[in-house]
Amino acid sequence: MTGTPGSGASSAGSSTDADAVRRLIGRDAHAGFRVAVRCPFGVPAVVENSPRDERGYPFPTREWLTCRALATAVSRLEADGGVRLLEQDEEMAAPLAAAHARHQAVHEGHRVAGAGDPDHVKCLHAHLAFALAEGGNPVGDWIMARSGAAWPSACCIGDGT
Repeated sequence: MTGTPGSGASSAGSSTDADAVRRLIGRDAHAGFRVAVRCPFGVPAVVENSPRDERGYPFPTREWLTCRALATAVSRLEADGGVRLLEQDEEMAAPLAAAHARHQAVHEGHRVAGAGDPDHVKCLHAHLAFALAEGGNPVGDWIMARSGAAWPSACCIGDGT
């Protein structure tokens, strides 16, 4: 999904964005956020969470995939054993390590999704969200290809606002 419409856009989360995120994930965000990627309809598709939640606790899941269409496709891949497939794919060992290292470099030493083991994949959603926020990476490409994820033909929240 590198270079697709909406990738790379960023802005501070507005009240309109907060409402859209609430509608997309079914609850209020647990931390402040900025929009890292917008879908082609202008709605937050990936948000970058603050390093601490509203109670002041560390919030290691920094990028959050909010687009329902992408999240649903990734959920199907996870349910079909996608985490194990990625961990066992020898060609992805170096790109996975690079993604964790890049995440650590930009997010206070935390690996993607707060994973403790650099060889462990904790969440495909978090890896895809990080990849999209960074403008793409091989791990995100792997997830997109195997999940069949794509921007939807209509906005996930109906009205596009």
